[in-house]
Amino acid sequence: MNDGSLNLDWMAWTWPTAVFFLTIFVILAIMTLWAALAPQPPRVGILRFATTPGDRLFVSLLGAAFICLAWLAAFGPPLWGGLAVSLVYAAAVFRWV
Repeated sequence: MNDGSLNLDWMAWTWPTAVFFLTIFVILAIMTLWAALAPQPPRVGILRFATTPGDRLFVSLLGAAFICLAWLAAFGPPLWGGLAVSLVYAAAVFRWV
């Protein structure tokens, strides 16, 4: 299909899927603006190596993915509990890592 139209049939675009990707995009945009307007020096946390806010965001998102997968394996859907645990994890990462 090369008529110039955008083919999105490869993925099941539901409202939750769209909100998820939009949320990730907005978080990345906010972090980019924050880094441009108020650069922060790397800081050393409990991991004993320097991390920037972008590093901590990456660790938070990666951890949230594993937390949600573990939640699905242990309890199944819905993921509200996994989301709550992920938010607490992200707050801890940004505070102490």
